[in-house]
Amino acid sequence: MMLSPDQTETDLPWSKTDAETMLNDFKVACMSDEPKDADGKTRSLTPQPLSREEKRRRRRATAKYRSAHATRERIRVEAFNVAFAELRKLLPTLPPDKKLSKIEILRLAICYISYLNHVLDV
Repeated sequence: MMLSPDQTETDLPWSKTDAETMLNDFKVACMSDEPKDADGKTRSLTPQPLSREEKRRRRRATAKYRSAHATRERIRVEAFNVAFAELRKLLPTLPPDKKLSKIEILRLAICYISYLNHVLDV
C-alpha cells in the first residue's frame, strides 16, 4: 500500500499501539445497546416479522408437512399410473398384454387417434 506524502504510517488504524485506546474501542463495541450479527450490523432485540417466503420455508421444514407432502405425491403418482393403464387398455397392440412404457403409450395413442381421424374422413 502506498502512502501519500502527507500521510504517515501511524495514521493508519492497524498501526495504533496505544493499549488504552484499543481497550476503549473494544468496550464501546461490546457495551452498545444493540446486539450485532455476524456481519457487524446491529440487530434489534425484538424479533422482526417473518416474510411470506421465510414462513413458507419454516413450515415446509416440519416432519408433519413433509409426511403430508409425500402422501399427496404418492396419491398423485398412483392416479397418473391408473390413467396410463386405462389409456393402454383402449389401444390396440399385438400381443394385447404387451408391456409398454409411458412414452410408448402416448406415441401409440397419437398414432391411433390419427388413424381414427383418417377413417372418419374417408
